[in-house]
Amino acid sequence: MTALGAPESAGRYAVPPLVSRSRELAALASVFDGFGAGGPTVVDVSGEAGIGKSRLLSEFRAGIIRDPRYPDITVLSGRASEYEQHIPLRPFYDAFADLDPRALRSDPELAKAVAPVVDGWSGPADPRSAAGATDRFALYRATASLLQLLGEAGPLVMMLDDLHWADPASLELVDHLIRHPVRGPVVLIVSHRGRQTPRALTAALTRGADSGSVLHIGLGPLSRAECVAKLAPGLDARHAGELYAASEGNPLYFLAMVHAHRSGARSASASSSSSSSRTDVLTDPSDLPPGLVALLLAELDPLGPVERRLLATCAVLDEHATPGMLRAVSDHSEQEVAEGLRELLRRDLVRPEDKGRGRGVVLRHPVLRALVYENISPSDRSQWHHRAAAALARDGAPVAERANHVARSLPGAWDEEAAAVLVEAAELVALTAPAASAYWLEVVLGLMPRGPAHATARTELTLRRARVLSVAGELHRSRDLLHELIAESDAERSRVDRGDRGDRGDRGDQEAWEDQGAWGAERPYVSAVALCAVVERHLGHYREATALLRRLRHRLDERRAAPTPETVLLGVELGTTALVAGSYPEARDTVADALATARALGDRVGEAWALAVAAQGETYEGETRAARALADAAATAADALTDGDLAGSCELLAQLASAEMLLERYADAERHAERGLTIARRGRQLYVTPHLLICKAYVCLMTCRIDGAVRFADEAESVARGFASDELLAFVLALRSLIVLQATAPGDPASVAVAEEAVATAAASESWFASLAWCMLGSVTNFVDPDRSVQALLRAGGPELRRLQPGMRATFLELLATAATATGDLDAARRWARRAEREAVRLDLPTQRAAALQAQALVLASAGQPAAAAGKYAEAAEECARAGATLRQAHALLLGAPLMAAAGRTRQGADMWQRGHGLVTGTGAHLLLALAELVRPAVRAPEPAAPDGLAALTPREREIVHLVARGLTSQAVATQLFLSYRTVESHLGNAYRKLGVSSRTALAALVVGAGAGRPST
Repeated sequence: MTALGAPESAGRYAVPPLVSRSRELAALASVFDGFGAGGPTVVDVSGEAGIGKSRLLSEFRAGIIRDPRYPDITVLSGRASEYEQHIPLRPFYDAFADLDPRALRSDPELAKAVAPVVDGWSGPADPRSAAGATDRFALYRATASLLQLLGEAGPLVMMLDDLHWADPASLELVDHLIRHPVRGPVVLIVSHRGRQTPRALTAALTRGADSGSVLHIGLGPLSRAECVAKLAPGLDARHAGELYAASEGNPLYFLAMVHAHRSGARSASASSSSSSSRTDVLTDPSDLPPGLVALLLAELDPLGPVERRLLATCAVLDEHATPGMLRAVSDHSEQEVAEGLRELLRRDLVRPEDKGRGRGVVLRHPVLRALVYENISPSDRSQWHHRAAAALARDGAPVAERANHVARSLPGAWDEEAAAVLVEAAELVALTAPAASAYWLEVVLGLMPRGPAHATARTELTLRRARVLSVAGELHRSRDLLHELIAESDAERSRVDRGDRGDRGDRGDQEAWEDQGAWGAERPYVSAVALCAVVERHLGHYREATALLRRLRHRLDERRAAPTPETVLLGVELGTTALVAGSYPEARDTVADALATARALGDRVGEAWALAVAAQGETYEGETRAARALADAAATAADALTDGDLAGSCELLAQLASAEMLLERYADAERHAERGLTIARRGRQLYVTPHLLICKAYVCLMTCRIDGAVRFADEAESVARGFASDELLAFVLALRSLIVLQATAPGDPASVAVAEEAVATAAASESWFASLAWCMLGSVTNFVDPDRSVQALLRAGGPELRRLQPGMRATFLELLATAATATGDLDAARRWARRAEREAVRLDLPTQRAAALQAQALVLASAGQPAAAAGKYAEAAEECARAGATLRQAHALLLGAPLMAAAGRTRQGADMWQRGHGLVTGTGAHLLLALAELVRPAVRAPEPAAPDGLAALTPREREIVHLVARGLTSQAVATQLFLSYRTVESHLGNAYRKLGVSSRTALAALVVGAGAGRPST
């Protein structure tokens, strides 16, 4: 390979010195001084093109690497590129090229999980591959775990330049790292041009700045003295002043004018008249001053034909501009490439870049690359991209990188081979980078000829593109595309009905319809309608979704189509839409018909799905007896199916788990939710995952595993935000607010803020999701603002809560009774308590009976009957224990303990307190732990004794010890807790030392002997 030297160290082509920016460098350094002190973890550097952002990052990198305070620091640098915006996660992939390959040897599972972002998308589009087996949010979490692992070995800096050109997946990952800062000495530095920054990145950085996790550094113009003294030494003051005034303090512009002045190539003023001929042919997206454009282009005038062609080829290849690739694309000899590169390096038009994937060159500045690239003739550009794609294919480059060149090489005519590459790339990144997938499919569809030869392929690719658009959060674009497809199908069907066969072959469509049967010809149409209904549902358009489905049923009824599994699909989708619209009784018969049809057809998946929808519907309606029977039948049917059977229908597991959760069958709900998550992620049904994650989070909450509840709720929020459904996000935020309430200390405003966002997201909707959001706002404000709590609950359910689903009324009636007693309105409290008792009797569920008992206890306590009130709380605790609702059991015990003591039963009160305190110790239930401390003096309970021999451990160590004692390996623990393998081993080593044991067997024996019970995960 031809050696690449550095530019001359002296002379007019030497890299200019950094001018000033001492204040900005000091601000960057301050982030490192605050490691571990809760300061910013992300630095946002912004400014116009040429202002010095990249140079500032480069100077900081050099300085931090030399800093003796950080001998073991790791610095990773990546950048986004203007013409590679559809390569998924390009800036992160570029940064991880600096990573020592040995860094991941200690954690092979993590290495596999982060392979797409570290190694790129290589190999075929196999759903079983690392890229195909995970969704993008799991990849984001794995990347954060990788950064944490690297930070544990020493301070870590990741610098991402030019993020205004980043792909959507990269922007989402940056947003994830802002929302969920990596623990430890890890800093992310991003730079971008303010005016060109995507709104998503601006919003993420603004939100982070408001919360204190992001430090903003804006670069402005340099002063005249700084520019003249450092960048134009020896130039007379008059000319230097003119150049500075023309540049307005932009160092790139100023340097270009200084170079032009000294070379005599152009007047120093760079007047618009002298540059107009240059800019007339230029397409420049950067809004650069015309004078700067002319000056930069003037630098190219002295180049010979070989150097010009090589420079243009470098602009096409970007990071792939190695000598070998330059020879393959430019068609020059090895000697011509070597000599041409030396000249380009000497003139500082290109600079060496070694990213560990082949040493090459890049143009000096993105602005220069844009000017060179846009001035290549379209035919040459297309040809060179085609050659680049072919050369990369020969070198075994990832298909995603090849696809970028393929997409740019297409001349406008159909190319079957090129389309195959783009479709392969789109399939490979559909889950991890759906926006890129949708773009490549759009390119293919834009060139695919219309007509019978490509009709089936076009329909299939259009459906695929609609799916990935929905996964990318582009719900409206997905909806519009599906409506276009449905309209085209309607028009085609009308043509067939009229007998207008045209030139479709020897036999017309009507004969094909009769041969295949109605469904054989209609399946693509049914798929489009079903997907469109799902998208409309997530947009909150319930009437539109229902109308689409009913119209399809009518169409098939007209054709006397025999029932098929698709008939069942329509029924369950109608039932699902009615569920979230709060109108399940209207769809009850439809779901029953779907169930009967599935059984008649022997459609086991359809039967399980119809049973799950029915179970969830009856649970919401408070028909507990029917719901239990349906849930039993649904569980039996679902458990008999393989994961393959459920690959396209895992929403039924979400509906079953939701029913089981509300029926207080927590173990069954968790089991089905976990299975559903595995299948949903593998089967690309991303919209189902927030429901499954929230189900797991709620079960963790009820069983007092608060850390797990927080983790699953955070993950659900990330997915819901990425899916861009207000309905889905409102649902997730509503239940997350309840979890945050229990995970924080009394008075912490975080839970109220989350509930308020849920309400705002639901807006004026009257859906089930909106009602839930208002109910959760009423829940989290119940103790701190009773009046607001009542207003929120009545806003959700109406004056008598009649608009609330019956299956949840008792709990919210208890909240109304609590608020009434807090404001001294005992008559209202008694009325709400009586209502709660009636609802609980009807529901026949332990925690709902407990809610009614606690409402009665509140009334009795307010009436001066502490003994009776304490008895009600004790009964409530027993009911919760029957259901396994540990959180509510502890709550009832801690509320009843001081009343029991006040009634003169001191020992019983202390016992209640000890039991309640023991249930929440080490679980992360900070609200209840604070309640325990608040009531302890009234109970006259002693200081809580250590519950077992594990008291010396930190909560995290205790959490890991419990899991290890259950037989989990360190890697399994790391996966479950989203930690690195090394972190788990470190905590485990600390636990061994504190407990005086040296093996897992001894550790397990100690845990069992201490009677530690359930682990707190």
